[in-house]
Amino acid sequence: MTSLLPPTPPASPPYRIGVDVGGTFTDVVLAAADGSALHTAKVPSDADRPAAAVVRAVTEILTRHQVAPEQVEYFAHGQTFALNTVLQRSGARTGLLVTAGFPDLLEIGRLRLRDPIDFFAAPRRPLADRADVREIPERTRVDGTVDRPLDEAALLTAARELLADGVEALAVVFLHAHVHPRHEERAVALLRQAHPGLIVAGSAELWPEEKEYERATVAVLAAHVAGLLRGYLADLSDRLRTHGLSCPLHITKSNGGVMSVEGALATEEGSAALLRAAVETLLSGPAAGVAGAVRLATAAGVGDLVTMDMGGTSVDSAIVEGSHIPYSTDAELGDFPLITPSVEVSSIGAGGGSVAWLDASGVLKVGPRSVGAHPGPACYGHGGTEPTLTDAYVVCGYLDPDDFAGGAVRLAPAAAREAFVPLARRLGTDVERAAEAVVDVATAMMHAQLVPLLARRGVDPAGCHLVPYGGAGPVQAVALARELGIRRLLVPWSPGTLCAFGALVTDLRHDLVAPMGRTTDQLDDEHLRTVWKDLDERAHLWYRDQSATLHDRVGLTHWADVQVAGQSFTLSVALPEDREPTVAALREAFTARYRAAYGVDASGRELDVRSLRVTLTAGSRPLTPRARSGIGAGPRPHTVTERGRRVPARRIERADLAPGTVLHGPLVVSAPDATLFLPTGASVAADGVGNLLIDAGHARGKAA
Repeated sequence: MTSLLPPTPPASPPYRIGVDVGGTFTDVVLAAADGSALHTAKVPSDADRPAAAVVRAVTEILTRHQVAPEQVEYFAHGQTFALNTVLQRSGARTGLLVTAGFPDLLEIGRLRLRDPIDFFAAPRRPLADRADVREIPERTRVDGTVDRPLDEAALLTAARELLADGVEALAVVFLHAHVHPRHEERAVALLRQAHPGLIVAGSAELWPEEKEYERATVAVLAAHVAGLLRGYLADLSDRLRTHGLSCPLHITKSNGGVMSVEGALATEEGSAALLRAAVETLLSGPAAGVAGAVRLATAAGVGDLVTMDMGGTSVDSAIVEGSHIPYSTDAELGDFPLITPSVEVSSIGAGGGSVAWLDASGVLKVGPRSVGAHPGPACYGHGGTEPTLTDAYVVCGYLDPDDFAGGAVRLAPAAAREAFVPLARRLGTDVERAAEAVVDVATAMMHAQLVPLLARRGVDPAGCHLVPYGGAGPVQAVALARELGIRRLLVPWSPGTLCAFGALVTDLRHDLVAPMGRTTDQLDDEHLRTVWKDLDERAHLWYRDQSATLHDRVGLTHWADVQVAGQSFTLSVALPEDREPTVAALREAFTARYRAAYGVDASGRELDVRSLRVTLTAGSRPLTPRARSGIGAGPRPHTVTERGRRVPARRIERADLAPGTVLHGPLVVSAPDATLFLPTGASVAADGVGNLLIDAGHARGKAA
C-alpha cells in the first residue's frame, strides 16, 4: 500500500554554543550536537559591556545559520573579564581583617624578590592597601587551643570603620583557620548578618589550605572580583534569556572545566559559591584554549604538545605531555599567587596588537603595551598610528589584505607602512626590514619564554607538535617552531576560535581540598577514608547544582600533597582508580612519583601528608568536527618579505585546500578566523577534519 502522506522531514539536531570573550574579539562556535555542522564567527569585544558583545555574537550566528534559540541545548563561555579586573585593579576596594599581630601579611608575602639581581625592582603591591587592613583580637594555636577568644565587638567596629572610609568588600583571614576555622567562620557570619549584601570572603571557606599568604591572597582576590563578576553574569544571563536561550549556561574555569552560571547566581550575593566562582574563573579563557587544543590533537592522534595561543594582547603557552592537560597549584596572576588548581599556562605581552618601540638604549622591543581593539593596529584604519606586530605582518605580506577576517575587516597596507616609517628611520633601515625585525623580536621573546619551561619539565621540543591558535598564532608559528627545533605543527581547523571550541567541549570539573598535616606514622586508613569520603560527598553536592543535563559520566580522582618528612616541597600524588584509599597505596604512589621526579628511592622514609584533594569530572559525548572536503581552487600570486627581500609567493583560502593536497611555502593561507604564513622550506597539508599539518622544514641553522 502506497502512503499518500508527505515524507516526514528529518528532525533538526540540537545545537551547542561555545564563546570566548577576548580583549579584542569575542569568538563564537555553533555546533550541531551530532557533529554534522560547525560554524564560527567573530565580533569586536566591548570592554564596557562584555555581555553585550557575547549576545551580539550569539544572535548573529544563530540568525546567519537559521537556528532558533530554542534549538540550543547547551551554552558555555570563557572570559578574561575577571582576570582583567584583577590585573587592572578595577574591582571592589577590599578591606582585610587579620589576626592581631599580622597586619603586614600581604606586604611581606614570601620575602622573594621578583629579580634577585635587580636591586631596583619594584616590590609587589598588595591588592588590599595597607591602610585598609585591620587587626582583630583573636588567636587560635596550631593545635586548636584558643589562646585569645574572638573579640566580636572589635570585629564589627573595624568593619564599620572600613566601610565608612569607602571600602566595598571584606576579606577575613585568621591564623590557622584552614585547620581550625571556628573563629573565622563566626566572623564571616557576623559580618554578613550585620551588612546584608556585602561581599565578605572567608579564606578557609574558599580554600582551606596551609600557607597563610597564599590563602589570604585567594580571599582578597575573591572579594575584589566577586561583585563585578556577579553583575556581569547576571547581565549575560538576562540578555541571553531575553533573546530566547533557555538552555543551561556555563562558564569555563581556571582548571580547564566548566561550571554552571546559574549555580553562582542562585545564591546570595556574598555566598561562598559566588566567591569561589570569582577565583575559579580567573584564568577562564586561556584554560579553555588548552582544553580545546588537547581535545583536537587527541582526536588527530597527536600527543606531546606545545600550545601557543596568540591573540591581540598576549601569547599564552602550555606544555602538554601525552594528552594530559598540565595543572598547577602555584600559578601567578601578575603580582598575585594562585594556589587553587589551574591549567599551567605561561603568558607574555606580545600579541598582534603589541606596539613596537625602541628603549632608551635603542634596543627594539615589542609590547607589553597593546593598542587593543580601539583604535587597534594602524592597518585597521580606525585611527591607530603606532607600529604593531599586526602592522608588521601586513608590511611583510604575511596577511592577505583582500581576505582578512572573512572580509569583515578591510586592511590598509598603506597605513601599516606609514606607521613603520618613524621606527625604520630610527633603526636606519627601510620599512620592510624594520617590520621583519619586529617579527623576529616577537619570535625571540616567545622562544625565551618557552625554553626554560621545556627545560624545567625535561621535555625535548624536537619530539613535540606545536599547536598554534588565536587570531595571530598561525602567522608566527613556523618561525617559532624553527627556533625551538620543532619540526611538526598542528594548526586546528579553526585556530582563531579554538578557545570558544574548548569552552564548548570541555568537561565539568570541580576541585576540593582538606588540610591533613600528619605523617604516615600518625595516619591510619580509617582517617584517610573519612576525609576523602567527606570531600567526595561535597563534590557530588556541587555536581547536583550544575544543570548537568549533558555531563553524565562522573568520575572522582583522589589526590594527596605529600613530602618526605622534614622536607619542604610536596608532590601531588593521584591514587589509581582501582586502588582502595589506604596509607600503603598512598606510600606506593608517592614512592614511584618521587623516584620519577628526583631519581631517589623514598620507600623506607617517613612521609608527611600535608593535604588531601578530590577532583570531580563529568564528561559528555565527545563532539569532533566531521570530515570536510576542500573546493580545490588553485593558489593565486602573492609577494612576501623574507630576509629583507621581496620574494614571489602564493596565497590560498583555507576552504580551497583539499585534504591530502600538499603545498609549499612561501604561502599565505587565509581564513575568516586566522591566517597561516608558511615560509620558504615549509609545507602544509589538510587532514580530514580541516586541521593543517605542517612540516617546518628545518630549525634555524640546521640543514633541511
